[in-house]
Amino acid sequence: MGAIPHAAGTTFRVWAPHADAVSVVGPFNDWNSTTHPLTHEADGYWAADIAGLTSGTEYKFWLRNGEAELTRHDPYAREVTHSAGSSVVPNHEFDWSDDHFEMPAWNELVIYELHVGTFNAPDPERPGTFLDVVAKLGYLRDLGINALEIMPPTEFPGGRSWGYNPAHPFALETDYGGPQAFKELVKQAHRHGIAIILDVVYNHFGPGDLDLWQFDGWAENDGGGIYFYNDWRAETPWGHNRPDYSRDEVRRYIRDNALMWLEDYRVDGLRCDSISHIRNVHGSTDTAHDLPEGWSLMKWINEEIQATMPWKITIAEDLLGNEYITRPTDQEGQGFGAQWDAAFVNIIRDALTTPHDADRNLVAVAETLTQTYNGDAFQRIIYTESHDEVANGKSRVPEEIMPGEAASWFPKKRATLGATLVFTAPGIPMLFQGQEFLADGYFSDDQPLNWDYAAHHPGLVQLYRDLIRLRRNLDGHTRGLLGQHLAVSHLNDTDKVLAFRRWADTDGGPGDTTIIVANFADQTHLAYTIGLPAGGHWRVRFNSDWQGYDDEFGNFESVDTQAEEGEYDGLPFHASFGLAPYSVLIISQEAG
Repeated sequence: MGAIPHAAGTTFRVWAPHADAVSVVGPFNDWNSTTHPLTHEADGYWAADIAGLTSGTEYKFWLRNGEAELTRHDPYAREVTHSAGSSVVPNHEFDWSDDHFEMPAWNELVIYELHVGTFNAPDPERPGTFLDVVAKLGYLRDLGINALEIMPPTEFPGGRSWGYNPAHPFALETDYGGPQAFKELVKQAHRHGIAIILDVVYNHFGPGDLDLWQFDGWAENDGGGIYFYNDWRAETPWGHNRPDYSRDEVRRYIRDNALMWLEDYRVDGLRCDSISHIRNVHGSTDTAHDLPEGWSLMKWINEEIQATMPWKITIAEDLLGNEYITRPTDQEGQGFGAQWDAAFVNIIRDALTTPHDADRNLVAVAETLTQTYNGDAFQRIIYTESHDEVANGKSRVPEEIMPGEAASWFPKKRATLGATLVFTAPGIPMLFQGQEFLADGYFSDDQPLNWDYAAHHPGLVQLYRDLIRLRRNLDGHTRGLLGQHLAVSHLNDTDKVLAFRRWADTDGGPGDTTIIVANFADQTHLAYTIGLPAGGHWRVRFNSDWQGYDDEFGNFESVDTQAEEGEYDGLPFHASFGLAPYSVLIISQEAG
């Protein structure tokens, strides 16, 4: 479909079932609709081969429906001059050279969500580009990141947007650098050992600069025409612009889009926006407004990906806690590999931002730590900040804790407490851009990330680097953080102290079993006792109160210790550790 360049020219093919005539127009024929007509094929498809037209040629489709004459972008356009301009015959040539990237195991993923336009914009007057992201790949690799989740970079109106208003779903945003620059980003990320997960939007298209709207002149009920529902099913929070998942041609359009990113652009996964609005008109549990054809569409796409590229991950944003989203398709599930976990972020953020220690709900924290989907710890993405959590009336975690004073002691301590839980709880951890250097305020697509904060808070960047190193078990002491198992062994809701252990192998043991102790109160404990599963020497691998992370931290020492025999917390051994306010310890034994 679309414009397919070849050695002798370009083949054009488009679906326009209600058109009476279709042609290709552009500067090459002075936009004359009579020069290069398309031939009508079966089932509403039109096609023509035009000799001599090469990659880089601007074009549009001219369509006649009765007396109406329409000029439209190619729905499958891989490149456009801009969202309201012309389509461009794509150049599929690209030197991937030695790109043989292997996706990390999903239990080893550490995801960093970023917005291309603001992540590393050298000039605040223009959005950042794909190549500006490339410039920071070394920093991200050294931080320990091995997967980037990129907010939607497909063509949208203007130069600034979150990206969730796709005007041309197959074309990459011109102001970000277009398709060749995006391929370069993927290639260079792979060279740095970093996977690319692309955010895609299939719950609605547009609404602005949307040539798909009434594409061939047909519509019912003033609806969107052939690409959209034309009845009550069209309603979304973003307009009456939901694709018609019941039409084979629209299903194929979305399926082709998903596979294009994975195959042609070599991205390593897709994060699908608001899946709840694909399977239900209102994105709710109201079954009267379910869209079974939306459910089956995403199931079909996941089945094809799993059959041909099972190492690539698909992530759902559903946010309703529905385990069928990540259940295998042969078990009545939709087949996603993982899903964003709204329960985790809401409960943990509440525990961090609640003003008074006595009001922190550690019972709820303990419950969300133990949550899994279908018994698999890594079917959920866990985080305290994402693009949704730091905008739309909400702010960054430190800003929520103390508005206007995000860099003071309380926000720093409690924000890093939350980050430690993200990296030690069962799930795939995710950061949002700048979280590691205490980015404050809220996210906006016209406010570049302030990289001066990284220079101001190098210790906090080191804290995240250390956490990620432990989470990925790069030193061989914390394999339990890669495992499926968790047990909350200590819950002191009076003093607001929580302890849990993680392990991978059936019996755990040295180098595997990892103990996390979290203090949710402004209270110092000189020697806090917790139960341990085994005797021997236990080492403190991480203490978030270390002054090397921040000059204002207390540097309260928590030393390695020998476990004492005697039951405590239902475990056969115990030991005591120093515990600073709003701090976390990560403890394990030497392997071997």
